[in-house]
Amino acid sequence: MVSSPDAPSDLDPSSATTAPVVVEDDVAGDPDAAAPAAAAASSAPGPAPSAEREVLGWLEFGEAARHLARDVVAADFTPDVIVAVARGGLVLAGAISYALDTKMCGSINVEFYTGVDERLPEPVLLPPTLDAPALAGKRVLVVDDVSDSGRTLALVRDLLAEVASEVRTVCLYSKPQTILEPDFTWKRTSQWITFPWSALPPVTRDAGQGDVS
Repeated sequence: MVSSPDAPSDLDPSSATTAPVVVEDDVAGDPDAAAPAAAAASSAPGPAPSAEREVLGWLEFGEAARHLARDVVAADFTPDVIVAVARGGLVLAGAISYALDTKMCGSINVEFYTGVDERLPEPVLLPPTLDAPALAGKRVLVVDDVSDSGRTLALVRDLLAEVASEVRTVCLYSKPQTILEPDFTWKRTSQWITFPWSALPPVTRDAGQGDVS
């Protein structure tokens, strides 16, 4: 499903015809949310109330993934392929692929946010690229964690629409400022979101991290 980095770029962003848009990106979580309180909240069954954050726990994530899968089925859409927007959409895409029993999965790498409120001028596709011919005539479900500005989601949708027969989008969250409302959304929020897979810092060998000493 995913070609090698030096494969022909059938999904070259320079060939996409996306309209210029504004604002931010779809984010994969808050890299600074490593405080013990945030870590504890990330394993709780429900979100921790906060004036500044929407905190998603693992148990609630599982419920949300099943909810979204049911929405896809209710819409009478049966995807042939599920494509995750890496990295934020990888976990949700895996959960939905199992819930829908869709075995053809792939991912497309897009970079936009480089830190908290730090982003590139435009979302950029990164290798490895998708094998575009494998998507020809397929019904594709694009999965991401959040449609923040919607620019990343719109880029991926438009690129895949050039080869797929039908493309629909699904996200856990959408933000008020998004220019692309997903076809399927679990929740809408204006808050910064802490996801359970990015609530803690990367595992290192530093004793101070408490991971591997």
